Amino acid sequence: MAPLTLYLAAPRGFCAGVDRAIKIVEMALEKWGAPVYVRHEIVHNKFVVDSLRGKGAVFVEELDDCPADRPVIFSAHGVPKSVPAAAEARQMLYVDATCPLVSKVHIEAERHHENGLQMVMIGHAGHPETVGTMGQLPEGEVLLVETAEDVAGLQVRDPEKLAFITQTTLSVDDTADVVAALKARFPAIVGPHKEDICYATTNRQEAVKAIAPKIDALLVIGAPNSSNSQRLVEVGRAKGCAYAQLVQRATEIDWRALDGVTSVGITAGASAPEVLINEVIDAFRARYDVTVELVETAKERVEFKVPRVLRETA
Repeated sequence: MAPLTLYLAAPRGFCAGVDRAIKIVEMALEKWGAPVYVRHEIVHNKFVVDSLRGKGAVFVEELDDCPADRPVIFSAHGVPKSVPAAAEARQMLYVDATCPLVSKVHIEAERHHENGLQMVMIGHAGHPETVGTMGQLPEGEVLLVETAEDVAGLQVRDPEKLAFITQTTLSVDDTADVVAALKARFPAIVGPHKEDICYATTNRQEAVKAIAPKIDALLVIGAPNSSNSQRLVEVGRAKGCAYAQLVQRATEIDWRALDGVTSVGITAGASAPEVLINEVIDAFRARYDVTVELVETAKERVEFKVPRVLRETA
């Protein structure tokens, strides 16, 4: 077998927010039994969702699809304020699995709104996190931009009374360009007290930047609807990796495209479990004489507690 070096990025895979959200579903099933309903995929990963479905979780897109007499969990991406309000109106038992770092952005947006500032959100239109964050404030109070070019078309109420927030899973470099455009057009705009892009997104992108110069190809394990996974592919390409692809699992690897390569980088989005990373490594071992090198750029020790309702004994 031909020799091949796999450069394994670290950190990779599950972040603290994803870990907490999955635990919330598992603990809810233990506490209340099946079925437990989950509004939207708890995290963007088919393997994880299918695994929880097998344990008794029922995934739906809207609260209207849930019966009032069973618990419902809101996904890690966050929800508009109207969703818990509707659950309360129906006297439903609900558990909010919103990542605490997303909740931080929600609180920030509300604080700026109370101070009379209109918000500009840097994010991807239609992504559940963006929808949830924009839904914290009344209609028209949050303006969405995706790119630096979008900034020129912004129509704001008062250029002296603006603040910006961001989706937590964006490209650090691309977001810096958008922030620069906002500050150039609106010098008085107020930024976050601490960066909104979460530690896990930043760390995974830094690890990809570290391995990019060493590799012929990059594989990112993650789901097509996972924003942070897609950004890892983009970061790899931006750093000169001509072949950078997203795969959900080993069966999706295009082996012909890797013909002749001698070094491959492997990473995983924040909602991809380690079992899928090991599956990809095993698939390479079946075809190549593999050497694995770990490239670690940060250590993560963040943990988030699950809501008290799940820690209390019945």
